[in-house]
Amino acid sequence: MKVLIIPNHSRPDAIEGANVLEEWLEGQGIETKRASNLKRFSDEDETANDCQLVVSLGGDGTLLRAARIVGYSQIPILGISYGHLGFLTADGPDRLIQTVSDALAGKMHASHRATLDIESVFECSDGTSYTIKSFALNDFALSRGGMGDMVQFDVSVSGNHIDTLRGDGFVVSTATGSTGYALAAGGPIVTPEFNGMVCVPIAPHTIMARAFLTAPSDVVVIEMSPERPVKRHFFADGQNVRNNPLGVPVRATVRRGPGDIILLDHSAQSFYGSVSRVFYGRVGK
Repeated sequence: MKVLIIPNHSRPDAIEGANVLEEWLEGQGIETKRASNLKRFSDEDETANDCQLVVSLGGDGTLLRAARIVGYSQIPILGISYGHLGFLTADGPDRLIQTVSDALAGKMHASHRATLDIESVFECSDGTSYTIKSFALNDFALSRGGMGDMVQFDVSVSGNHIDTLRGDGFVVSTATGSTGYALAAGGPIVTPEFNGMVCVPIAPHTIMARAFLTAPSDVVVIEMSPERPVKRHFFADGQNVRNNPLGVPVRATVRRGPGDIILLDHSAQSFYGSVSRVFYGRVGK
């Protein structure tokens, strides 16, 4: 057994929790590995392939980093909340050892969360293009650039043209991501059992555009309109999708990923408890 520990390096309490957990695990004869500080390395430098469990110590952002490291490998992730929200996490630091012990003993509920597989095409000024493949647990987003100009783009689903839209952008999310950017843009809260995608226009310049859901097998294509060549960005789980500063995003193809993320929590009803706590203000009720 080997456990990968991923703390939020900007929080001293999460670092201390990682130290405590590491010492306890090694005392149980379990090998540990700690993810590096993102200030020095990128997620591409990390791997969880030789681990059987990943423990995230931080908020939802730290858990999303854990998901990027795990990718489609379906290695279980256990989130311990040291952040402000902790919607995706299973417990707090006061139950760190007990919760990890339960996870190792197979006593936690495994929630299978659909992922996204994204292909982004960029064009350079010399006419060449390149493609970047991205993973996302929460969402893919097209966003307007720093100049604030609205973007114009076409949206198609499995070859069916939906509309040509103008606005601030577009979000394609999983059910997990429905409580993030997609919700802020006016989309619905969706149970993790839903395996399709949630598509939400961001501040569209029309009252006709509405959020819609797709089937799990659908493919969403976002094509930028050449008639409006303004600055814009593609994001996967909040990370800018670009490895060449000269490339301009022109098309994104989004489909369900080939593997789920497995989040460990206390029961199949944990999602609704979190919805009640975070979005309906039932803290302590």
